[in-house]
This record gives sequence, C-alpha cells and structure tokens, in this order.
Amino acid sequence: MSWLSRLLGGKSDGGLKPQRLDYLNEALALERQGDFDAALTSYRLALRDHPNDPRILQNMAIAFSRTGRLEDAVRAYRRALELDPQLAEAHYNLATLFDQSGDSRAAIRHINEYRKLTR
Repeated sequence: MSWLSRLLGGKSDGGLKPQRLDYLNEALALERQGDFDAALTSYRLALRDHPNDPRILQNMAIAFSRTGRLEDAVRAYRRALELDPQLAEAHYNLATLFDQSGDSRAAIRHINEYRKLTR
C-alpha cells in the first residue's frame, strides 16, 4: 500500500476478504466428471467445515459405494441417519448394500423405514 493511501485511511488488504471454497459443490462437480476419489477428498473438507451435515455424509456414502468402499459407505449412511432419521434415500441405499452383503435382516429393516417415509 502506498503511503498516500495509508494517509487517506486506505486498507492494506485492498478491502478483499478471503473466501472459503464451496467444497460440497466442488465434490458434486467432481462426481459428475466421474472422479469419485477426488470428490471424496472434497466431501471430507466440506465435512470438516460442517461436521453435522447429513447431506454431505449421504453424498460421501454414494461416492464410497461407487469406489467399492462399501463398509465406509455403510458408516457414512449410518452417521447421516443419526443426524436425520428421515433421509429416505439413505435407508433405501443401506437396504441395497445390506442385501448385497447378505444381511437380510438389516436390509428389511431399512427398506421398511424407506417405505414408511415415502408413503
């Protein structure tokens, strides 16, 4: 900053404030491009900023599923449902994952929750 600007009361930062990246939208864009590993990195950063956002957890679970990390997907869905038990899609996707893994009891429980929520 010039001495004249300081004398006249100017700001040294030019009035610009640093902006945080929108990691959630970045992750969604990366998923649309098919880069699920990079999307997961962005979801983790978004989750750091918003640790109790079930949408981020649900989207992470989807990305985990698409990269074959099914146990991580189940954990993310369960955490999302702890925060918001009304997430019908999370119940449906968990039912699918449990059905694929052979846990029919858990699959039935989640499909029933899904049906209750979507009536």
